Amino acid sequence: MTRRRATLKEVAERARVSIATVSNVFSGRKPVNDDLRERVEKAAKELSFQIDRAASQLKSGKARVVGVLVPDLDDTFFTSLISRIEVMALKDGYDVIVASSRDDRQLEESRLHTLLGWRPSGIIAVPCSDTVPDILVREVVHLPIVLVDRVIAQEAVADTVTIDNFEAGEIAGRYLVEMGHSDIVLAASDLDVAPIRERVRGAVSIVQKLIGREPEAVALGSNAERGAELFAHWLERHPLPSAVFALTNVTTLAVLTALARQKIDIPDQVSIIGFDDYTWMSARKTALTAIRQPVDDIARVAWERLLLRMEGDVSEPTPSILHTSLQVRDSTRRLMQPADGETAQGTGEPPAGNAAKERPNSIH
Repeated sequence: MTRRRATLKEVAERARVSIATVSNVFSGRKPVNDDLRERVEKAAKELSFQIDRAASQLKSGKARVVGVLVPDLDDTFFTSLISRIEVMALKDGYDVIVASSRDDRQLEESRLHTLLGWRPSGIIAVPCSDTVPDILVREVVHLPIVLVDRVIAQEAVADTVTIDNFEAGEIAGRYLVEMGHSDIVLAASDLDVAPIRERVRGAVSIVQKLIGREPEAVALGSNAERGAELFAHWLERHPLPSAVFALTNVTTLAVLTALARQKIDIPDQVSIIGFDDYTWMSARKTALTAIRQPVDDIARVAWERLLLRMEGDVSEPTPSILHTSLQVRDSTRRLMQPADGETAQGTGEPPAGNAAKERPNSIH
């Protein structure tokens, strides 16, 4: 026999509070003191009560739900971003619905239609291309929207949160040149995506300025295994570079996998700079030098901007540009500066201060 669901009224009676108090506990619309909240939550648990969000939404016309759209749930950067947004949303009384576009614009539109079907209070979206989806362009006039990461801030129709990708490329390129490297490869994911193009542009610009050579960019895609195959294929047809700057955490994995399969030692044969700086990067035998994105700050600023919009802020769209830093570890080594006409050779010695440290991101 199917058991009847407990009602809001039954929870209120058991907790000896008003129905309004129970509603506030579960909706977050008004603060409730700790004693009353505990009584309501205890009563709800005893009655196996679940809030009927569909009914609540029909009554109010809008759910205390926000949608978060990302291009790929296999990418640690996006899952880290979602995790941090969920924590802040919960604290402010919102639930989060997550969708992935799988880097497909048609699927992106379908997923956005699904998210909008919930009548969310707002949406945080990482588009799968430089183009803001038409559906968001239409909705931005009456729905709070914040665009993150893969956006061109100057052209955006909503608040944006990005890093200074040009600066990130500059930081890595300058450091490699300072370490004596001139034969540098940039392991990109998709050169059609604005942040990647800007990282390439920053690295190429500074290396060309300092030593008159242009690093080569190799597109490896957004799948680590496929990227490893592509990079291995590239290595078979080109001389081994002295350094590789991987422009995403996925291409970092791809490069490491390809080099490991060919038994190429890091940093003795090739120096590596990775991107995003997750725990696994410093937990390796050869800890990775990496560009660190401020994921916590990206999520915080995105949520704060969305919250302001959901609370009624109707000011002009605001671009928020955050900065990266370089974490220096063991995967990069200093090369001897070559005499005229000679090829740089490794000294076999690590650079001074090779322990993990943060370089200021002061290149502009």
